[in-house]
Amino acid sequence: MPENYSCPNCQTITPIDSFLKNLHVCGTCGYHARLTWQERLAFTADEGSFREFDASMNSKNPIGFPGYEEKITRLQQERGTREAVVTGTCTIMTYPLVIGIMDSYFMMASMGSVVGEKITRAFEYGTENKLPVILFTASGGARMQEGIFSLMQMAKTSGAVARHNQAGQLYITMLGDPTTGGVTASFASLGDIIIAEPGALIGFAGKRVIADTIGQSLPGHFQTAEFLQEHGFADMVVRRDELRAVLSRLIKLHGYRVSFGYPPLNTELPSEAYE
Repeated sequence: MPENYSCPNCQTITPIDSFLKNLHVCGTCGYHARLTWQERLAFTADEGSFREFDASMNSKNPIGFPGYEEKITRLQQERGTREAVVTGTCTIMTYPLVIGIMDSYFMMASMGSVVGEKITRAFEYGTENKLPVILFTASGGARMQEGIFSLMQMAKTSGAVARHNQAGQLYITMLGDPTTGGVTASFASLGDIIIAEPGALIGFAGKRVIADTIGQSLPGHFQTAEFLQEHGFADMVVRRDELRAVLSRLIKLHGYRVSFGYPPLNTELPSEAYE
């Protein structure tokens, strides 16, 4: 591990211990560095409360994309997880919920068939057990290596969100850096409450593509979390050190009760390879 952290935003050099203690946030400019799913979980959930869904679910190669299976295998070994999203149950300040965390270090958390299936199952579990769902997004969008199968996940996940909503349950999205493409165009934008992390890049197409398409220059802070809040897309921008308190307060305000044990668990779901 390096001794110092160099902020990519303001170039300040900070001792790595101070940076880690500050939840991976630059103490000078407030830049929120990207997190692995393990780091995000540790900063959010009550210690020891997480129970994972579908831990062994593994994607195949539905369109025969060259080298895809080898790349997935290599990333599984490097990242210590089988796919770009991890789902399960946990508690936050003793409030039970379903949580999903996308990991941008795994193929930029692109959404393939396994990502879509895991998110869909998480919502179905929340609907069945009357639990709120919180999803942490950070994705480059649909996974090109799975072609149309990837794009189909947009409709599938959106349908699961709708059924959870119709059952009267709460869904909160936490938009991290970056949240783009088909993820933004589906479940990331469907939260009852949409929270964004400071400075996060959030959008669908790239800024240059939009500017060329409409023939206009765009504001300097276009597609940032703050820009989205100004224009009504995001409900609030919340710093990482405040997030646990904000999430627990929102859950409480929506009528959910604390649990001093763990939420009901039924994680014995099919774990065979998913196509």
